[in-house]
Amino acid sequence: MEDVSTTVGTNKIHSMPVNKHALIRYNTLDKCFRNIGVNYVIDDLLDECNTAIFTFDTKSDGIEKRQLYEDIRFMKSEQGWNIELEEGIKLGRKKLYRYLDPSFSISNQPLNETDANHLRSALLTLSRFKGSPQFEWVEELTVRLNDSFNLTKGDDVTKDKQDIISFEENKYLKGKEYISNLYDAIHYKKVLEIQYKSFKSDHINTFTLSPYYLKQFNNRWFLFGQDERYQTLTNLALDRIEKIKETSLKYLETDINFSEYFEDIIGVSLSDDPVEKVVLRIDKQRWPYVNTKPLHGSQKKITVNDDYTDISLEVIPNNELDSLILQFGDKMLVLEPDSLKQRIKEKINILYNKYLNDAQ
Repeated sequence: MEDVSTTVGTNKIHSMPVNKHALIRYNTLDKCFRNIGVNYVIDDLLDECNTAIFTFDTKSDGIEKRQLYEDIRFMKSEQGWNIELEEGIKLGRKKLYRYLDPSFSISNQPLNETDANHLRSALLTLSRFKGSPQFEWVEELTVRLNDSFNLTKGDDVTKDKQDIISFEENKYLKGKEYISNLYDAIHYKKVLEIQYKSFKSDHINTFTLSPYYLKQFNNRWFLFGQDERYQTLTNLALDRIEKIKETSLKYLETDINFSEYFEDIIGVSLSDDPVEKVVLRIDKQRWPYVNTKPLHGSQKKITVNDDYTDISLEVIPNNELDSLILQFGDKMLVLEPDSLKQRIKEKINILYNKYLNDAQ
C-alpha cells in the first residue's frame, strides 16, 4: 500500500499508510487509553482493536501486535496527535497503557493531515450515495465537513478562505463538552454518577444513571437513561450537568427502541398520557412554511380553502408542542382537543396581562 504524503506550506509531511481500518484502530485505542476503569495491556488492546474491526468488516483478518505498536508510535508523533501515555506502570510483567491526562482525547485535538486524508476519502465514498432516499443526510454532512475542516484541495480554494455557509448551532452552549464521554459511556455500558442542577432548584442532585441515548432538540442536548430509584427514564439536559464520574456499578440494560420512542411527541418531554388528535388551523400566509416543513411526521391536511388550511397531528401534547404553537402567534389556531386549546388560551392571557401591566 502506498504512503500518503502531503505538502503543507514548505514542509512535506509523510504519514502512515492509509487503510480503511486505521481510523477504527485509532479511535478504539483512544477510548481504551481514556478508560481508567480498565487496566489495558498490549494483548487487551489488540483484542479491542480486532473486535472493532470485525464488527465493521467481518471478512477482515484483523491486525497483529506489530501493527498495533506502529499505531501507538504514530499517535505519539507530531504527525499524529502527540499523545502522552503513562510510563512505568505494569500489571505483572506487562506494561499498562493509559493517557497521562485522562481527559485527553484525539477527538478534542486539531485535525491533522492524516485525519484530513481519511475524511477526504470518506467524503468521496459518501458522495456516491447522494440522491438516495435513505441518505438525505449525506449532502449536509459533506458540506459540514468541507466547511469545518477545509477539506477541498487546492491553494486557490483554501487561500483567504471566507465562510460561505453557516449551520444553526449555539457554540456557547454549556454541556457540549460532555457529549464524547457520554457517547462512550453508552457504547461501553458504563454507569455514571451525574451531578445535576435544575433551573428550578438551588441544590445539586446526584443521579446514578445507566445512559442509553443522546438527543438534540432546539439546539440543546439531552441524555436519557435509567436511575434504579425510578421506574421511568430520567431525562437530563446537558447544559445543567455540573460533573460526571464513571462508576463500577452494574449497568441496567434496556429494550427500548429509541427510534420509535420519540415518534409520538414533538421534542423530548414524554409522559404516560395517550396520543391525541390535535387539529390546527394555519393562516394562508404561513401554510407554505408548514407545508414544506411539517410540524410532525403524522401531519395531514384536513381542510383547505382560500383563507386557511386545517391540519391534524397524532401526538402526545407536551410543553414543546405548546411552545411551537405559540411561535406562530396569530397565524395558528388550536381547534382540538379542547384541553390544549384552553391551555394555550391561558398562556396567551398571562402574556397579555403582562404587557397590559407593563404599559400601565
